[in-house]
Amino acid sequence: METTIVRKKTKEVQIGNKKIGANNPILIQSMTNTKTEDIKGTVEQIRKLTAAGCDIIRCAVPTMEAAKALEEIKKQITIPLVADIHFDYRLAIAAMEHGADKIRINPGNIGSKEKIKAVIDVAKERHIPIRVGVNSGSLEKDLIEKYHGVTAEGIVESALDKVHIIEDMGYDNLVISIKSSDVLMCVKAHELIADKTNYPLHVGITESGTVTSGNIKSAMGLGMILGQGIGDTIRVSLTGDPLEEIKSAKIILRTLGLRKGGIEVVSCPTCGRTRIDLIGLANKVEDMVADIPLDIKVAVMGCVVNGPGEAKEADIGIAGGIGEGLIIKHGEVYKKVKEEELLEALRYELLHWSE
Repeated sequence: METTIVRKKTKEVQIGNKKIGANNPILIQSMTNTKTEDIKGTVEQIRKLTAAGCDIIRCAVPTMEAAKALEEIKKQITIPLVADIHFDYRLAIAAMEHGADKIRINPGNIGSKEKIKAVIDVAKERHIPIRVGVNSGSLEKDLIEKYHGVTAEGIVESALDKVHIIEDMGYDNLVISIKSSDVLMCVKAHELIADKTNYPLHVGITESGTVTSGNIKSAMGLGMILGQGIGDTIRVSLTGDPLEEIKSAKIILRTLGLRKGGIEVVSCPTCGRTRIDLIGLANKVEDMVADIPLDIKVAVMGCVVNGPGEAKEADIGIAGGIGEGLIIKHGEVYKKVKEEELLEALRYELLHWSE
């Protein structure tokens, strides 16, 4: 019997042309690493991320020039744009005036209540949601003292304090983000906050590291959080090409059964029977299927001995031998081709899948 994750019901929030929370799908976010002032470069990166499956994009807004650049960037992209603001409340206001669909702020570092209210007033007037972001690295001293260090309880209290500041000013169009590079602390914090609020939660393991270590930490952390039905948007934060974040996020969601669509590639580990460049072939298959809109499983096997049996659970598979390869459909050998034609033969079958 198939096990499905029951998601916690949260409030629905509209971000540009997308909705999060409630019964809406979990959306994938990423962040540009271009200078936002570089409109052409930023648009180019956002378009690549969109094609890869990014649903919402965040841009840093460290200067007034960056805030003004959002207006032109917005005209050239198709997904919601979130402005990332630190410290200067005037940048938050300018970002909203120039088209940001959502802003990310930490009210604690915006300054006085007057400055926070100035931001809230513009957001309220334009119906722009605010993402309240708190990281373990920026936890207030009094909370560190209260909880004898940086803890999940302290992170949650800090986030809810910020939420209450905004609520007291008459605004509740909010999304909450609490992050830590400590995976278990991050998981515990999400478990705690999910019981205390119904605002949508943006989930991620912050500063998770390079593509290898970051993927492992993010997969473990997001797996534990999402597996409990917690989370409405996710980001896999990696020190690397943002495209890698999208690929990883899609795999995490598919693995948990939280997203359908797209080809899932499975491949066997290499062993002494392998007679082809299995590692290279598996990577080529994964790249090749990225633009094929099928919801099926493709297996890549290293030998013709066990290939057909191991590929039984896949819809289609390939297995390599010495100078030849097999195309396997539902565990049965479908055709034999030359090794150098294997990849192209697989692509042909996928492109003509429904015929």
